[in-house]
Amino acid sequence: MFGFEHYTPTEVIFGKRAEERIGELLSARGARKVLIHYGGSSALRSGLIGRVKAALEASGIRYAELGGVVPNPHLSKVREGIALGLREEIDFILAVGGGSVIDSAKAISYGLAEPEKDVWELFEHKRKAKGFLPLASILTIAAAGSETSSSCVITNEQTREKRSYDDNLSRPLFTVMNPALTMSLPDYQTESGCTDILMHTMERYFTQGGNMELTDAIAEGLLKTVMKYAEILHRDPQNYEARAEVMWAGSLSHNGLTGCGSDGGDFASHRLEHELSGMFDVAHGAGLAAIWPSWARYVYQDCLPRFVRYALNVMGVPPQESDRATALRGIEAMEDFFRRIGMPTNLRELGIAPTEEQIRQMAESCARAAGGSKGSAKVLYQEDMAEIYRMAR
Repeated sequence: MFGFEHYTPTEVIFGKRAEERIGELLSARGARKVLIHYGGSSALRSGLIGRVKAALEASGIRYAELGGVVPNPHLSKVREGIALGLREEIDFILAVGGGSVIDSAKAISYGLAEPEKDVWELFEHKRKAKGFLPLASILTIAAAGSETSSSCVITNEQTREKRSYDDNLSRPLFTVMNPALTMSLPDYQTESGCTDILMHTMERYFTQGGNMELTDAIAEGLLKTVMKYAEILHRDPQNYEARAEVMWAGSLSHNGLTGCGSDGGDFASHRLEHELSGMFDVAHGAGLAAIWPSWARYVYQDCLPRFVRYALNVMGVPPQESDRATALRGIEAMEDFFRRIGMPTNLRELGIAPTEEQIRQMAESCARAAGGSKGSAKVLYQEDMAEIYRMAR
């Protein structure tokens, strides 16, 4: 195992009607004027935004609001939020939504803390953040883990670049998690979220060294739990217990816990998918499901012990005639699972057909964003990335 630092300062308020405490939670942290940041009309139609505003008013907290965040959140909305926050003298941000809303709120927080600088420079890794406005969230989609993580991802819609920035400054002060708030999600969105949770864990699992038995056991238990309840939610979307298991797993999968002792993880699948959703605006989780089988087949021989362990301990594959056969059967079993929950296993099933020129563009952009190479299971360079895109067609 490698040495590690584990830092997860976010307070979690979990359970039915937890959002009713939002006024007292913000008051306790000295919030005077809050930017309520949210996505589409569903947050308004459900009455959640109305209940949040009423709770803030009852606690004497002023607020401004900014909706309209889309999946793969846009830099233009971030800039709009920064301008609004400066104009309204916002001192606290409340993200009401899923990972896209929380990521957008994080980017706005960075921008408000250093308004004289261009926030996109962070995502281009031209500088490091020196400040961050206080932030909290009410989670309505279990997927990204942004509610307790240090990361955020923003899409520059003008350049079609989807880029991430990680910094412990951005870990929310608290997050409110009521699984019942996720019950109105369409099945495709629910299962895309489950896939993202799985992939956050698997990115840390398929590494070349530094693995702890305890961390592996936590990761394997998390993976099996999410897969079990993803199938239940596919059949029974109103199942509160299943919603609760998946929601909590989303936070645990991306707060660093499942990477303790490793080399930091692989994350090539995420990097490859960012280019897909940057160019084609696909759902992130579905894009991960479409790219992972091809990535796995491309790298598994370089990380064979981990793929064998995954096949045996997670997918329940009986030992085959060779380790290579066992690993491949584990990959096939994962594809079968994706199909059972309505997720794609290739780009054709995802509904896109990149041309050879688009593949070269995505591979070049992916390699550039990664600093030339990416991966732990197998280090990938630009041509490796292009070949995985070709295999996934």
